[in-house]
Order: sequence, then C-alpha cells, then structure tokens
Amino acid sequence: MKTLSTGDYIVFFIYFVIVSSYGYWIYRRKHNADATSKDYFLAEGSLTWWAIGASLIASNISAEQFIGTSGSAFKMGLAISTYEWMAAATLVIVAVFFIPIYLKNKIFTMPQFLHQRYNGTVAMVMAIFWLLLYIIVNLMSILYLGALAISGISGLDVTLCISLLAVFAVIITLGGMKVIGYTDVIQVFVLILGGLVATYLALNKISEVSGTTGMWNGLNIMRSEASDHFHMIFKKDNANYMDLPGLSVLIGGMWIVNLNYWGCNQYITQRALGADLKTARAGILFAAFLKLLMPIIVVLPGIAAYLLYQKGMFHQEMMSSSGVTDVNKAYPSLLNLLPTGLKGLSFAALTAAIVASLAGKANSIATIFTLDIYKKAINPEATDKKLVVLGKWSVVVAMALGVIMSLVIGERLMGEGKQGFQYIQEYTGFVSPGIFAMFILGFFWKKATSNAALFATIGGFAFSVFFKLLPRFANLEFLSPFVFSKLALQDDKVTYLYEIPFIDRMGFVFLLCVAGMYVISKIDAAKGVKANGLEIDSSMFKTNRAFTAGALIIGGIIVALYSFFW
Repeated sequence: MKTLSTGDYIVFFIYFVIVSSYGYWIYRRKHNADATSKDYFLAEGSLTWWAIGASLIASNISAEQFIGTSGSAFKMGLAISTYEWMAAATLVIVAVFFIPIYLKNKIFTMPQFLHQRYNGTVAMVMAIFWLLLYIIVNLMSILYLGALAISGISGLDVTLCISLLAVFAVIITLGGMKVIGYTDVIQVFVLILGGLVATYLALNKISEVSGTTGMWNGLNIMRSEASDHFHMIFKKDNANYMDLPGLSVLIGGMWIVNLNYWGCNQYITQRALGADLKTARAGILFAAFLKLLMPIIVVLPGIAAYLLYQKGMFHQEMMSSSGVTDVNKAYPSLLNLLPTGLKGLSFAALTAAIVASLAGKANSIATIFTLDIYKKAINPEATDKKLVVLGKWSVVVAMALGVIMSLVIGERLMGEGKQGFQYIQEYTGFVSPGIFAMFILGFFWKKATSNAALFATIGGFAFSVFFKLLPRFANLEFLSPFVFSKLALQDDKVTYLYEIPFIDRMGFVFLLCVAGMYVISKIDAAKGVKANGLEIDSSMFKTNRAFTAGALIIGGIIVALYSFFW
C-alpha cells in the first residue's frame, strides 16, 4: 500500500532531525567566518579517511542505484553488479595512480587540471561541459528517479517529492563540504542499514510465498527459480547483451565507464582532494570495500522483486500509465511490503541516498562554476568571501534547474518502463571516452598537447554520435562479432538490425581519441608546439603495506565473485 503510517513518519522524522542537527553542529563547530573558498568547497585537511570513504559512497549511491540498478536487476539479474564490483577495482587504481598526481600538483578541480596540463581554453570548454552534464543528466535523473520512488512508497505527488528532495539537499549543501562529508557518514550508515533490512525481508517474503521460512531458504529459492538472473557474463544471444556485452564488462568499455567516473569526475574526486595522500588512499580503499557490498542492497532486491512478480505479485503496482511494466517501480513495490517502522527506516535510507548524492553534485557544480568559471573568466579579483556567497547561490540555481528539467523531461527519458540506470550510463558515455583519453594521456604522456585535448573533447562526442547513428544508415554485418544483431519485423519481412552496444561504442571511441591525440601531438611537436607536463615521479605510486594488503584482498574477492557467478 502506497502510504506511510504514523510509526514510519516518526522513524523518518528521527532520521531527519539527526542529520540536520549533526550537520548544523558540524557547521557551527568547524565554520570559520574567514574560511577560504577551498576550505568551504573542499574541506581542506578536515575530512578523516572514514569520512572520505563514506562520502564517496554516499555521493555515488543514490536513486540511480536503489531505483535504477534494482530495476535493471529486475530485468537482467546479477550481471548489473558489474558496475559495483568493477568500480571497487577501479577505485584501487585511482588511489594508486590518479590521486598522487592530483595532490602532488596541488590540483583541486578537474578544470584546474586541464588548465594546468593543457591550457585555459580546454579548461573552460570542459568546465561548461561538466556543468551541463551534471545538471542535465545527474541532478535531473536523481531528482526524478528519487521522487518516483518516494511517491511510490508514500503516495505523495511526484512534483511535491521532487521539490522536497531539492530543498533538503540545498540545506545540506549550503553548509559546505565539511557538512556534506560528515553528514554523509550518517547517510551511509542509514542507507546500508535500511538497504540490508529491505533485502532481508525480501528474501524472507520469497520463503514465505514458497511455503518455507528463513532468509537463506529465500536466497536458495531465488537462485534456483531465477537461475537465469545469476550470470555475470552474457552471451550474444542474450536479450540483455546490448546493455552488458559479454567480456566487455571485464576487458572493454566498462573500464572507460569506471575510470572516467571515479578518476576524472569532480563530485567524486573532490572528496579526496582536500586530504593528504595517506588519508585519501585509505578513504578510497574503504569506499572500494563498501562497493563490494552494494549489490546486496541494490541488486538482490531487484531479483527478489522479479521472482515475486513471476509468482503473481506487484503486477498492478509496477504497471505504468500506458500498461507497460515499469522496472523502475520494482524497489518501491518491494518496500511497500515492509511492516510499520521498518518501512520508515527503508524510506529514510532511500531519502539519505538521494539527498547525499544531490548535495555532492550540487557542491561540485558550485565549485566548478565559482573557482573555474567566475574566478578565472569573470572576476579574477573576487575575494574568498564573495566566492563562498556566490557558491551558495550557485547551489540554489543549479538545484532549481534540476527541478525544472526533471518535471519537464524526466518522464519522457526515464518513465514508461525505461531503465533509468541505463539512460544515465549511455548518455554519460557520449563524453566519457574523450574525457578519459584527455586525462590519461595528460597524466602519463608529457607530449600530449592542448590541440590534441580539444580534439578528444569535441571529437570524442562527435565519434559517439556517429557510432550511435551509423547502424541506421549502414549494414554493419561485416563488423560482427563487434556489433549486436537482432531480428525485427519490417513490412512483414524478418530482417536483421545492427547496433553497437554503448559499452563497446565507448571502447571504440576511446581508442580513436587516443590515436587522434597521438597524431595531433606529433604534428604539434614537429611545429615546435610545447606541451605542459605535470610533476610526476615513480615514488608517488608506492603504497604502504596496509593499503597493498587491502587492495589484494579486494582483487581476490572480485576474482572469486566472477569465477562463481560467471
């Protein structure tokens, strides 16, 4: 039933009061009227390793995971966990190779890196590009999917839910990165606890409808009766191959997805850029361990909802207005089975995930606009006090734009049975290959020039659009097995349609961007154009024993998981 009882509201109110009070206490205790802009936006030197790790996860786990990933798990099963488990491996790489470069060169924002490594033009183009991406894709999708979930649980109007989420997130964000970082610790605790409770009760429900009792029986029943949902690597004849194309999740484009997201992304790396190397690495390693656990709370519930759906439940709850089964309603439908109090806890967990992620993205938008656009191009003489004030207004404006876009186009892009998580991944993937090529060569190849970087920025997007549209105008059978083919009925004739899975497309585009950057850089070198190298030495990449041991444990767990669920 789409309502919350008095007990549920009490649980949620307690959560709200705790987070708000703690955030206010942190603000009062650590706020300095003369704080610098870097202190406000980055919490320079203030976050501990556990706060960094928790904040990374809180910023990452949001509506697209609870709602989008669970919806994808409903459709395709455990394979969607690749985004979580491969992220754990990626975080280790970022901690070892990326973070030392940022910290050694005193880089605090991604556009600053591009300005320092290439030039101001590249930095400004990407700063504007990132702002548009964060607002149009990230804020909009989180607000819409989050509101859809909260509405599905509480019965409140979706528009009202969007507005309330935005207001709550703005309140947290205005306190700066210190408040976000430390309140994220509570948010992560609540979202993990609430997520585990939902998973536990979902497995018990499967046992109950199957005539047995107990969580482990439910898990065994789920693995037995939904065995097709427990494979990590899809073959080409699988209906979900387009979303997760076989081995590409291990050796192909999935690395581009994750390395760009975790290593070249302002609202993720921002958590670690205000700390020393040891603290930053420990926090990122902690986040990697947490990522290994995420499928338990965002994937298993989706598979449980699928099995219960097959047993006759949720048919009405998951039906869209046009009569299509809406996978984005899988998780909210599951939460509606929870008893009073526990439903409130899971509701609080969902809200915690959404608000924390919104706050993180809004803070990054404000950081980029204030430090990389306003300070550099509009008012270089602006004082720190003015920058902080402008940053706060930027948060409000960005959130308002996110609200408007979620109301105007949210339903069109992510409603009516569409997989919200896949929407986010695919459309972010139009720019990820070029950005990552620009960063990785900027890190490790001193000869990469600014002209080459501009090519990757613009050319990467153009290549992505080209490969997206190419199958409409050309027969790609000669590229098999690198493209996906499917049967289609056209004019009463069965024909083959060819399309490149977006993860493979990202891999192709990345290779083209790297090749193009190499050629352009060589041409520039022949003309006498000099590149701006970064300060790098091999000693930066050495790790202590504790980190190395933790990284090896994470690697071993990932290998075991893929071996078992291949």
